[in-house]
Amino acid sequence: MDGNVTRLAGVRDGTALKEWASAIEALVCGRQLILMRKGGIAEETRDFQLAAPQFWLLPTYEHQREHLLKEECRPLIGRTLAEREAAGGRLLLKAWAEAVRDIEVTDAETLAKLDRFHIWTGAFADERLKWKRTKPLHVLILRVHAAEEPVAIPHRESYAGCKSWVKLEDDAADARFRPVLSAEEFQRREAEILNALA
Repeated sequence: MDGNVTRLAGVRDGTALKEWASAIEALVCGRQLILMRKGGIAEETRDFQLAAPQFWLLPTYEHQREHLLKEECRPLIGRTLAEREAAGGRLLLKAWAEAVRDIEVTDAETLAKLDRFHIWTGAFADERLKWKRTKPLHVLILRVHAAEEPVAIPHRESYAGCKSWVKLEDDAADARFRPVLSAEEFQRREAEILNALA
């Protein structure tokens, strides 16, 4: 992490993207910069759209499966479940993110070029691409800002359901955050991803 502490900016309205807790953990520890989205079953727009350029990362646990992660990343699920249990079932806000790029992927060959940049198995990534075949897979390149201390919030009914975006009902804007990667390291790794896709 950088030495400079960043106060939360740009997400004060509570916009939050729901994502596997294990994927958020991979973002927070710098393992990956990307998320892949097609949209939830209950998506109002019927496909994925970026609701805001900056947003909270809200952990979900229900659909995580170890066999859908690369073998070396499978312990992330157990770690996140243990943290949730220790927090009394509350949700732990560990980060907010800025979407630096939203890349639309429509073919398996392009998706395969991203394999080394994420935690999911190739088969699972391919399933995401094939779901809703007429819609592109959105690959978000994120600049992630991690909380110095996770913020525990209640799991509210309004956060449930198969949808990508929710509005947080609990304010965590007073927490302190730092970029997970320095600007230089982020730019280097973003360039790696873009070069792989070129």
